[in-house]
Amino acid sequence: MIIPTLRQLQYLVALGETGSFSRAAEACHVTQPTLSAGIKELEEMLGVKLAEREARGAKLTHAGQLAVSRASALINDAHALVQAIQSAGALLTGPFHLGAIPTIAPFVLPAAVRALSEAYPNLKLYLHEDKTSRLIDQLRTRTLDAALIALPWDVHGVETLPLFDDEFLFAAPVNHPLAKKNGLSPEDLANEDILLLEDGHCLRDHALSICRMKTGENKGQVAATSLGTLVNMIAGGLGVSLLPKLATDNGLSTGPDVALREFVRPVIGRQIGIAWRTGSPREADARKIGEIVKSAVRH
Repeated sequence: MIIPTLRQLQYLVALGETGSFSRAAEACHVTQPTLSAGIKELEEMLGVKLAEREARGAKLTHAGQLAVSRASALINDAHALVQAIQSAGALLTGPFHLGAIPTIAPFVLPAAVRALSEAYPNLKLYLHEDKTSRLIDQLRTRTLDAALIALPWDVHGVETLPLFDDEFLFAAPVNHPLAKKNGLSPEDLANEDILLLEDGHCLRDHALSICRMKTGENKGQVAATSLGTLVNMIAGGLGVSLLPKLATDNGLSTGPDVALREFVRPVIGRQIGIAWRTGSPREADARKIGEIVKSAVRH
């Protein structure tokens, strides 16, 4: 009897979790042809169709759903076996894959990694930066052990632990009328050109919610790919925006052409937390990393 490899089973589980060949390939860090070939080999080995391509993705057959259920348990057991042997009961030892979204990673990870390295020298930390939806996919497919994200993010199979609040600051060109206004509130932004990050960034969704806009309602025609680009657009007079205080306090340079102002109480912002897959054998490690991040970062 030929036994499927764990890698082939991981491909199938990823396809079942994401419903997309392309997203499953991203989550497994392989090309789409490689993932498709792996699933095809698995189908030929088992002699049954496991997935069907559709216009908007992929759908598992009944046999595929059964295979994913069993495969998930096998993969989980394999990961638990490896991690148990490597860790031998010790906290934060061996490899650990930690993800973070782009509006958190450069402002949190440097201090957190230093603290983790000093406290846990036997920890081998692998860092991954990506948008929230992709990090969640990688948690569910076991590519990541934990991820630092902005909350709330409620999704089946993933647990979260809130760490700290991150205040939003109003950012505008220094000569903008609101740059000198006392008692600033979100309502003051109603008629402004709000500059946003591109689709897929949760900071964009937070800004739209705070400013009570729907996608497409803001007059700004350009979406930034990063906070650094957003700052340059503000400095160039293209509009105003919201910047996380976590970023401005931890390395994001706004320069002399951008004014930063706090909003009046209640403070507006986001909550930063750490997420891990439900039932993960690394839950205790994820919680400990969350504690260290909370204590290491200025916020």
